[in-house]
Amino acid sequence: MSRKSHREALLAAAKELIRTRGYGHITARDLVAASNTNLASIGYHFGSKDALLNEAIGAALEEWTDAIGQVTQAQRGASPLQRLTGSWRAVLNKADEIRPYLLAFFEALTQSARSPELAEQLATHYRKQRERVAGFVADDFGGALDDRTARDLATLVIALSDGLMIQSFADPEQTPSANRLAAAVAAAGAQLAAGHPPSARSRRR
Repeated sequence: MSRKSHREALLAAAKELIRTRGYGHITARDLVAASNTNLASIGYHFGSKDALLNEAIGAALEEWTDAIGQVTQAQRGASPLQRLTGSWRAVLNKADEIRPYLLAFFEALTQSARSPELAEQLATHYRKQRERVAGFVADDFGGALDDRTARDLATLVIALSDGLMIQSFADPEQTPSANRLAAAVAAAGAQLAAGHPPSARSRRR
């Protein structure tokens, strides 16, 4: 088995073990057994077990981002709000698929507070996701946005998606559907566009 295939085998094994066991229950020997490689390969290709697991988390999240992007990009002729609604629907429909990796990301994030190297690794994955989503956002607006604005909107879209998933995990029955979210955004936008002031009730809060 070549060095390149060792790396690929380790990543594939890490993704599968994260999905089936959870981040905190995986040992280096588990990874070696599942990938049919050896302990030295982990150090050679990734530096450490945690770095390998974080690389696998990032790869899974990036693949998921691409899948969501493909759903929204398929909505040719749709408005930005309609495409955003489509992305929310895809996020909720695919929540169970990404749940193990998102939970693993949170565990890794906690560990990264004590490791600048792991923190930078996770930050790199977020940068990749932000660039991917910025490309989708730029397409939604027909190239009318500058790069910085597209990246800033991408950050907001990612935050909304991550927050929506967290709420769907914790309280699925009360998490609104994509259509309800879109209706709420449209209603709020219409009020703002019409220049309607907030109600007396909302001012008292």
